[in-house]
Amino acid sequence: MPSSKPTVLITGATGQIGGDTLRRLRADDTITLVAAVRSPAQAAAFEAQGVRSVLLDFDREETLAPALAGIDRALLVTGYTVDMLRQSKAFLDQAHLAGVRHVVHLGACGPDDTTVAHWAWHQLVERYIEWRGFSFTHLRPETFMQNLLSYGGTQVVQAGLIRQFVGDARLSWVDAEDVALAAAQALLHPERHAGYTYRLGYDAKSYHEIAAVMAEVLGKPFRYEPVAPEVFLENMRAAGAEMAYMHCVYDHYKRYAAHTLPGADDVFDNFPGIAGQEPVRWRQFIEKHRAAFDY
Repeated sequence: MPSSKPTVLITGATGQIGGDTLRRLRADDTITLVAAVRSPAQAAAFEAQGVRSVLLDFDREETLAPALAGIDRALLVTGYTVDMLRQSKAFLDQAHLAGVRHVVHLGACGPDDTTVAHWAWHQLVERYIEWRGFSFTHLRPETFMQNLLSYGGTQVVQAGLIRQFVGDARLSWVDAEDVALAAAQALLHPERHAGYTYRLGYDAKSYHEIAAVMAEVLGKPFRYEPVAPEVFLENMRAAGAEMAYMHCVYDHYKRYAAHTLPGADDVFDNFPGIAGQEPVRWRQFIEKHRAAFDY
């Protein structure tokens, strides 16, 4: 007899948000959990943990239909390239054919009228999810606090020095683990979270202010040194990054630094209603990651 439990697919299961979401859901016996992976080696790792896996590669469209067969709910997490538009459409088309009912989409910052290009790409995906007729929950995290741990595989805070590209702008921040908690709740309880767009940002601070909190918590000097956004662009080009996306990031760094992004430091009070607890704020995040920031 087939299981009456809803089957939940986690894309991005080997990444930060997808991986954290999957870990939060593993112990819940009200669902059947499935990890989407791109290789047999990744599949074997999940199977060893008792987690069912399916082969799904956004760039190999022939993998989509088999991976989505029998799925009831899905977390959609795409990579940081302009290909996310094509990938998301192909995934959602196949999800619609497969009878997936609820989609939780990991999007990006911003209000509905944003003109930041890569934020707007995510909003186009949101509209496509709605047009396709899915029950949905849209997650729009503000800037991840984890960006202070590493970015692009590079340590960001080195011997008390933070070098970033947004001048003295105040940004709205969220712990990525809180984003995963919101995703998990939306996947477990679509009846509560369907139809909502959750903007997730809970502590507004500039890098100067973050450095001051680090110094207070850790008892050592920390300081922030602003760097021209052009340096970021050249670093990404040298690293061989996908430059269509990185030009968008460069553009929004410039707009942050020029204070021409309205609402960049907006914070929200929705997290207790989503997750039943308070969100992590900077002091708590620094305490939690003390070993990574200390020197």
